[in-house]
Amino acid sequence: MLIHGSCHCQNLRFRLQWPDDALPIPARACGCSFCRKHGGVWTAHPGARLDLQVAHPEAVVLYAFETRTADFHLCARCGVAPWVVSEIEGRRYAVVSVNAFDDVDAALLQRAEVSFEGEALDQRLRRRATRWIRL
Repeated sequence: MLIHGSCHCQNLRFRLQWPDDALPIPARACGCSFCRKHGGVWTAHPGARLDLQVAHPEAVVLYAFETRTADFHLCARCGVAPWVVSEIEGRRYAVVSVNAFDDVDAALLQRAEVSFEGEALDQRLRRRATRWIRL
């Protein structure tokens, strides 16, 4: 299934090729302070393919906090963060915001709250490397 997504002003856009056999799409509402304040609901699948497009790179702000192992890509024009990227052992991995999806039936999403509080850094990076989308 091909899913298109973007920030509100279309500066940051993505094409996500989601595996057809991986439905419903998990939509994880992260419980960290940034995601709670920003409304972050993320998804990834290691078998997915992701193409990221930036129309105006000068209007992109990277934000990292706590462990500084992931960069939230925020559009400086509209304030939306459509994806997060983490570099692990020289490889890049990403999750995308289901709130940034264009025209995806909400019935295809399986929403759940998640918390990574107390997760050790090595466990966090291992989880990302095995569950996030490899770029």
